[in-house]
Amino acid sequence: MPTHLRPELSAQNVLHARARLGEGPLWDSAKQVLYWVDIYNHRVHVFEPSSGDDCHWDVGDLVSTLALMAGEKLLMALGSRIAYLDLTSGAIETLYSFDFSSPGTRFNDGKCDPQGRFWVGTCSSNSGQASLYRYDPNGSVQMMETGLTISNGLGWSPDGHTFYLTNSPQRKIFAYRFDGETGDISDRTVVVDLGDEPVEPDGLAIDRDGNLWTALWDGWGVACFSPTGEALGRVELPVQRPTCPTFGGSNLSTLYVTTASVGLSQQEIQQGFYAGDIFAIAAPVPGLPTNPFGS
Repeated sequence: MPTHLRPELSAQNVLHARARLGEGPLWDSAKQVLYWVDIYNHRVHVFEPSSGDDCHWDVGDLVSTLALMAGEKLLMALGSRIAYLDLTSGAIETLYSFDFSSPGTRFNDGKCDPQGRFWVGTCSSNSGQASLYRYDPNGSVQMMETGLTISNGLGWSPDGHTFYLTNSPQRKIFAYRFDGETGDISDRTVVVDLGDEPVEPDGLAIDRDGNLWTALWDGWGVACFSPTGEALGRVELPVQRPTCPTFGGSNLSTLYVTTASVGLSQQEIQQGFYAGDIFAIAAPVPGLPTNPFGS
């Protein structure tokens, strides 16, 4: 039976980042650091929780999500291209450029599957014009899903047989059958539907029990659901627009959450004074390790 969240769970502000659109948190267990991005400020950040230090690289383009690579590199989804950032020199090299057919389209959330393939979706200002792509270590690209508007939070079940994908404006999280050998997805179903609420599910993280943790854009918190979609509870945040959670810390039992201040009025920012900061929650169940690119 699913275990419902303890009511005393709370979020701690661990970095006064004041990001415009903080997103894409990525835990590096080897270095014990959290990478994250500020999309509209074109910055890739690295936060060291043990010291509280945070520094950044300016990558000169919209940057929405990251993946670990070998050789002191980070894979990045920039506005319309996949590239890598050399963490020692700051150099950027484009690996693949896209020509999106719909105006107002850019890359959004992404993540690597257990086999090391990079999945990244787009968001579009035109309804139904966003897609989901898979970039393989051999450099090939496959379109995996269409008809989306904001392709968002994605992840894989602990057994690797289920893939999850969020379409934020529909307020739904989909589940697919996942074939790890081929990288194919099929048999889409709706596992979470928040259509009755004025919130949008955003970024997604999955714990070792297979529970889904989703940031609630305009929802002042994160929600947890069982693998079958049962609501297990919510953890409140003092900001209106949480964007993405990820598990980190020495035993992957800390849930880090990025947030945003973009689009808020001055009054709304005053109500959520810490908008754009990074928060941490002591998770009741540890998360899954970060899948690197090319593994």
